[in-house]
Amino acid sequence: MRELCSTGGMSLKSAAPALVAALLFGASTPLAKLLGADVPPLLLAGLLYLGSGLGLSALLLIRRTLGPRDAAGSVSAGIPRRDLPWLAGAIVTGGMLGPALLMAGLATTDAAPAALLLNVEGVLTALVAWLVFKENTDRHIVLGMVAIVVGGALLSWQPGGARLSPGALLIVGACGCWAADNNLTRKVSANDALLLACLKGLFAGLVNTALGLLAGAQLPAIGPLVATLGVGFAGYGLSLALFVVALRHLGTARTGAYFSVAPLFGVLIALAIWPAVPAWTFWAAAALMAVGVWLHLRERHEHAHTHQPTQHAHPHVHDEHHQHAHDFAWDGSEPHVHPHRHAVLTHRHAHYPDIHHRHTH
Repeated sequence: MRELCSTGGMSLKSAAPALVAALLFGASTPLAKLLGADVPPLLLAGLLYLGSGLGLSALLLIRRTLGPRDAAGSVSAGIPRRDLPWLAGAIVTGGMLGPALLMAGLATTDAAPAALLLNVEGVLTALVAWLVFKENTDRHIVLGMVAIVVGGALLSWQPGGARLSPGALLIVGACGCWAADNNLTRKVSANDALLLACLKGLFAGLVNTALGLLAGAQLPAIGPLVATLGVGFAGYGLSLALFVVALRHLGTARTGAYFSVAPLFGVLIALAIWPAVPAWTFWAAAALMAVGVWLHLRERHEHAHTHQPTQHAHPHVHDEHHQHAHDFAWDGSEPHVHPHRHAVLTHRHAHYPDIHHRHTH
């Protein structure tokens, strides 16, 4: 996952990592169902996460053995010690507390209200980003978020709706944990996306699998087990790595909004596997989500801003944000990865709240 960090204008290319992440994650639900394994939800979540961690571990090993070296002679820069508390917080909230609260809520909540309540994650993610981490926004982003969330709610709506029962509140609590996870991951998103996703997948997989087995669940047969791990690698592992890349380029609220279209992709894939005539709610939800994505893509945020001194490591070219010397022999190849320092810089151009533009307004 050696993508280039850039700060150009707003485009579908900038949103692509988040949308592909949503596609992969959305595909995991119908594909997991297609496997036909009768696995309780908590154990299934654990195996999917475990598949992501194991699959990404294999990719990291292959990259370390065969992959090209970066500018400083390493395959990838490690995670700085200052970022470890943020990563630990993301792993605990998203990999341990979130799934535990969700499973506890599902025990006393019907599937339809639960699916409806899960749309709260996108709203809470944006609110934490805007109110706690002071990520900038404008009317296009707010309206786009509203359209996508309403579309998601319509897609999962069934008569009976969500009630504020104790189980429903637990599900909302799980959404709050994942909102915290998304925002904490944004703090470390300049680091190696594969490594971050691998660590989160391994931790969440081990914890949830252990909890599922302790609750009395049994592992499926070897065939369904391997297939489930494979679905987890693509739908959770690669998806999470792309989600981290999107956080790096777009910020949390925008990435969360794009990722919220995952249920739409899931329904489309399910319809391809099990053909049926979609209800009117599907078409209305698809239209609302399309409008939401369009509103995000037409955003243009531009003003004079000042970059404060900072140091980090990520794939980059020597554009106007990366004018620095090297303390190692460099052959001129780009993009490359190494720890580098940014000096104070004031200029004006269109930008997202990416890793270089987390300034106040």
